[in-house]
Amino acid sequence: MELTRAYKFRIYPDTTRQEEIDERLVLAQQFYNKLLEKSIQSYKSGNHKTSMAQFNRFVKEIIQEDKKYLKLYSQTRCEIEYRLMKAYQNFFRRVKEKKQGKKQEVGFPRFRPMDRCKSMTYPQDNGSFSIHKGRLRVSRIGTMPIELHRTIEGKIKTLSIKKDADRYYAIFTAITDIKIPEVENSNPVGIDLGLNSFTALSDGTKIEKPRFVQQKKRRIAIWQKRVARRDKGSKRREKAKAGLQKTYEHLANQSDDYLHKLSKTLVTSGYTSFAVEDLQIQKMVKNHRLAGAIHNASGNRFIQLLSYKAESAGLSVVKVDAKNTSKTCSNCGNIQEMPLSERTYNCQRCGMSKDRDINASINILNRATLGQRGSHAQGKNVRPQQEATLEELRTDKTHPLRDAVIA
Repeated sequence: MELTRAYKFRIYPDTTRQEEIDERLVLAQQFYNKLLEKSIQSYKSGNHKTSMAQFNRFVKEIIQEDKKYLKLYSQTRCEIEYRLMKAYQNFFRRVKEKKQGKKQEVGFPRFRPMDRCKSMTYPQDNGSFSIHKGRLRVSRIGTMPIELHRTIEGKIKTLSIKKDADRYYAIFTAITDIKIPEVENSNPVGIDLGLNSFTALSDGTKIEKPRFVQQKKRRIAIWQKRVARRDKGSKRREKAKAGLQKTYEHLANQSDDYLHKLSKTLVTSGYTSFAVEDLQIQKMVKNHRLAGAIHNASGNRFIQLLSYKAESAGLSVVKVDAKNTSKTCSNCGNIQEMPLSERTYNCQRCGMSKDRDINASINILNRATLGQRGSHAQGKNVRPQQEATLEELRTDKTHPLRDAVIA
């Protein structure tokens, strides 16, 4: 089976290479906006069709108007075309779904500010980039040191150059063939993603996520105040923005590191499949009181990491409808109102009393297993050579996730 993996490495361009990268990032942002502008003008003039052939004509017009866009590698310009075409396709799909009665925002493609355009992509390994003796060569930019902290497995397909604050990264995607083991689904588990505890498993385990944002809250406020006080367009404001970006980047790295470790621990803990909620984050964050907590919880990111790790191990991740999982009794199926302040589910019909999140995780597992009652997930290790079960985490003082397991 072919799997696509991304590899992110730090690169260290000198001053000249930094200027080259920065210039092309600006050109990529302007090129995208020019392409979008021409497509909108074409629509207003009566041409309601959107196609790659039409975009190719727009590209020729843009280059004829200003030759500076020739500094962008030709494949990079093509990738920007495909990116905008994908945005239009998603827009048309959402319009069609809304006409069919689905409640959602349509979202027409938007112009991109410079702050939201921090990368450019070389979509083919056709000589436009190469790695040799610890240095990365990129067409029309030059060579620069690269920190290869891990081996790239498989065939490299694409390269993206990304800038975060004042740091530069090279992100490769590679395709590799792996043999997926066959695992009998004898030990499934349901996972409920919450706000008080990060995850609750149907076997009774609850796992907390460190409060990274709260730990950096004061520092973020200081940088935000500095940005607000300095004049727009000044160098001092740009330096303050870079400091704020570094703080947010550090938070993102902390969260990602934790989610990687947790998802790997779950995959190697003896479970044979995972049932999770199909989260609709955009709808959930409309509750402004909980929006920050929902974003900080990183639920979708966790499911993404868990899915690809489980796939490589021959396990499955099943998404189920999240509606009423917290309001339904896992014992008798009774549905009753459950305010967020109530952390214990006390069933008014059968009298069952259970932790709210644990009850929801059992309901999630039941929906994934076609109504089977109860949970088979007891943490039993059914596969050899596992790294750490959740039970071992409670006793292993050296494991990085030991303090997260609270029940």
